[in-house]
Amino acid sequence: MRTLFLTFAVALALMVQGAWASPELRDDHPEQYTVQEGDTLWDISARFLKEPWNWPEIWSANPDIENPHLIYPGDVLSLVYIDGEPRIVREPEDRVIRLSPQIRETPIDTPIPTIPLDAIQSFLSETRIVDEGRLEEAPYIIEGRDRRILSGSGDRVYARGEAAPREVLGIFRRGERYIDPDTNEFLGLEARAIGRGQISDINGEILTVDLTRSREEIRSEDRLLPTPDERITTDFVPSAPDSEIRGKMIAVEDGVSNIGQYNVVTINRGRREGMQPGHVLAVYKQGEQARDPVTNEILQLPSERAGILMVFRTHERLSYGLVLQANRPLELMDEVRNP
Repeated sequence: MRTLFLTFAVALALMVQGAWASPELRDDHPEQYTVQEGDTLWDISARFLKEPWNWPEIWSANPDIENPHLIYPGDVLSLVYIDGEPRIVREPEDRVIRLSPQIRETPIDTPIPTIPLDAIQSFLSETRIVDEGRLEEAPYIIEGRDRRILSGSGDRVYARGEAAPREVLGIFRRGERYIDPDTNEFLGLEARAIGRGQISDINGEILTVDLTRSREEIRSEDRLLPTPDERITTDFVPSAPDSEIRGKMIAVEDGVSNIGQYNVVTINRGRREGMQPGHVLAVYKQGEQARDPVTNEILQLPSERAGILMVFRTHERLSYGLVLQANRPLELMDEVRNP
């Protein structure tokens, strides 16, 4: 019988202006909620809190529990008051022993995630940011067996370059070249992972590659790079950046014109600016220009907060973020700041 339980600790009073303010309950928060299949921690927090990214500051758990964020579909969360303070507690499981057989439909080892992982799955693979020179110097696909133009998993292709016998390599396609819109600094080249293969034979510069995996059709000029050793985390703990961040959304997955909830965006700030997975940023839309009716001057109106995103992967000079809330359609070049 699982003994895991989860609590939220929510303070009632706000501190003086300029000091830390306790996260606030929503006016329409439920008294009880049953965790559903497909829920995320962000979704559940948003039912109770005005600022759902604050949940690590307000959730507490049994000190014997290693990870306080593990909750599962079917768990019942109730709002109670302990010593005059509101808390959300997980209702304990029924301890009565029943002799009739039962089937647990949801495995105990599948807790709900922090955010919808399917929205960022392609970015949790080997897709990476590289210097242009590294990609240009990498081995490249010539063609498939029987002179095929397109190949996929289970096929054999031929490449040119240097590799080790039996080496497993990722297959990449040149993606977007990122330039900082304010400084014109080169931020990196996206090498988009599209498959994986293993070297089965080497004949001089010609490599025979057996494709073991493909997410889309592999074609000539696709590049081969060693698979990354870095560990990609999916256990995100939301927090504000430690330092002041002011950046912009410079690209969006699939090139859509209007950016909304669960779109993946590229931000022109990375590890060198202190960005880390889990950092939450507010999105600000640039204000319109208006003409002063008295002086006839053109004035720039102030930016307005329009959404929230969470960074889930960082590189040296840029990061990927998932838009979790959008109060209005967002656009490229909208500003991101500390929340």
